[in-house]
Amino acid sequence: MAMKHERLTSLSPGMAIPWGGTNVTYVSEELAAAFEPGDAVIVLQHSGELVHIPAGVATIARDAVASAVEAFGAMGSVTDDQVTQFYLHFADALGDDARFRLIAAANEQDVASARERGASATRLILDDAMRREMIEGLRSWAAASSGRGLVVDTVVHERWRVELVADGLGVIGFVFEGRPNVFADATGVLRGGNTVVFRIGSDALGTAEAIVEHALDPALAASGLPEGAASLVASRSRAAGLAMMGDERLALAVARGSGSATTLLGAVARQAGNVVSLHGTGGAWIVAGDDADADDLAAAVYHSLDRKVCNTLNTLCIPAARAGDLVPVVLDALERAGERRGANPKLHVLEASRGYVPDGWFDRTVPISRAEGDVMESQAVWIAEKDLGEEWEWEESPEITLAVVDTVEQAIEWFNRYSPRFVVSLISRSAEAHAAFFTGVDAPFVGNGFTRWVDGQYALNRPELGLSNWQSGRLFGRGGILSGDSAHTIRTRAIQDDPDLAR
Repeated sequence: MAMKHERLTSLSPGMAIPWGGTNVTYVSEELAAAFEPGDAVIVLQHSGELVHIPAGVATIARDAVASAVEAFGAMGSVTDDQVTQFYLHFADALGDDARFRLIAAANEQDVASARERGASATRLILDDAMRREMIEGLRSWAAASSGRGLVVDTVVHERWRVELVADGLGVIGFVFEGRPNVFADATGVLRGGNTVVFRIGSDALGTAEAIVEHALDPALAASGLPEGAASLVASRSRAAGLAMMGDERLALAVARGSGSATTLLGAVARQAGNVVSLHGTGGAWIVAGDDADADDLAAAVYHSLDRKVCNTLNTLCIPAARAGDLVPVVLDALERAGERRGANPKLHVLEASRGYVPDGWFDRTVPISRAEGDVMESQAVWIAEKDLGEEWEWEESPEITLAVVDTVEQAIEWFNRYSPRFVVSLISRSAEAHAAFFTGVDAPFVGNGFTRWVDGQYALNRPELGLSNWQSGRLFGRGGILSGDSAHTIRTRAIQDDPDLAR
C-alpha cells in the first residue's frame, strides 16, 4: 500500500499526536496559535514533547550548517600551516585593544540586558582573565600538531599491509551557554580538519556577533581558510539550537549548559540520527576521609568555591567520627569563600545532619546574592537525602550541601546514587584509602584536593568543548573531557606490495 504524505500547514488545539508507538499527546492552545505554515514540529519519541521550530529560525540554522558543510569539503586542501595561522590571527585580534574594545562594548550591553531582566550574568562577563584564557587557548591550538593523516596503527601481512589513519570527522554542531570563551574552545575542532557551527545562548548573542565580526571572520580570511569553517547561528530563539541539532548533516552534536536544556538538545539530535556529546548537569563532591587533615580539607573547600561553574564544589560529606573538628573548619572556609566575593554563603544541610551545624546558621536571615539581586534568606536550610545531588546555581554567594555520613563507603554509595557522577575528591593521606575510593566511585574525574582542576586547558593543556558527566553511563572511546582533537574518524588504507595479491 502506497504511503500518502502531506505537508503540515496548521495545528488545532487538542489535536492528537502519536508518539513512542503506543502513546498520544495533544496540541496545546499556545502551540496551535503560534504555528504558521512552513513551521515544523518535532515529536520526541521518548517523551511525547512537541518542539516547535518556526520556519525563519529553521532557515537560519540550516544556512549556517550548509556553510559549514561546504567549508568541510574544502578543508582537505587546507594546509596545517593555514590552520595554525588562523589560530594566531584569532589570538592577535583578541589581543588587539582597539578590536577588543568593540567586543567588550557588546559584552557590556549583553550583561546589562541580562541583569535588567533578572537573568544570571555571572557567566556572561568577558573580563580580562577570560580574554587571556581565550588567547592562551588559541595559541595552544596553534602549537598543537594536527591529527590529520596520522597513522595510528599498522597491521603487516605478507606482501601487503593495512594502515589506520586519523582524519577529520565532519561538521561539529555546538550549542553552549553564554560564556564567550567557548568560541576559542569550539574552534579547536579545526585543528583536526573539521568545521564547526555553533549557537550561543541569547543573552550572549551580541558578544558572539562582535567576536565573529572583529576577530573570528577576519582570522579565517587572513589564513585562507574556507568561509563558513566556523559559522554562528545568529538567532536569539532557543528553537535555533534545536533546529541545528536536528540537522542530519552534523557529524557530531555537542551541547553544554543546564541539565534540562542539554537533555532536550540531545534528544532532538539523537532522533535525527546524530551522534551526541552532552555536557549538562555539574556539581562537584568532596568527601573527607577518616584521617582527613583539617587544613587540607579547608584548602580544598575554599579553592573549590572561587566561582560557580560545573566543577565547583556542590556537596560535601564528612564522617561522623570527625564531624566535631571538621564541620567548624568547613563552615569557616565557606564563610571565607563568601567574603572573597563580598557576599554571604548559603548552606544546605542534610536533615539527619542538622545537629552537627550550629543553630545560628539556621536562625540567621541574611542577604543572599541571586540573579535578581540580593534576597533575604535563611543562611542554612535542611534538605532531604534525595536532594543531595541537586546542583546549586549561585551568583556571588557560595552555596553548598553538607552531609555527615557514617563512613566513606556511605559517601561513595550516595555519590553513585544521587550525584551526576561527575567530579569527586577524597581528602585523605592514605594511599590505600585513595585506591579503594577510585575503585568505588563511578566518576570520570577523581582527585585528592580542590575540584576546580577539572578543565581541559588547565589539566591537559587542551582547550575543551565540554566536560561530560556519567549520569547516563560511561562514555565510549574517550574520557570526560571532549577537546578539539577528540573529534576525528579513522580511515583504513590498504597498501599492496604485490599487485597479484588475491584471497
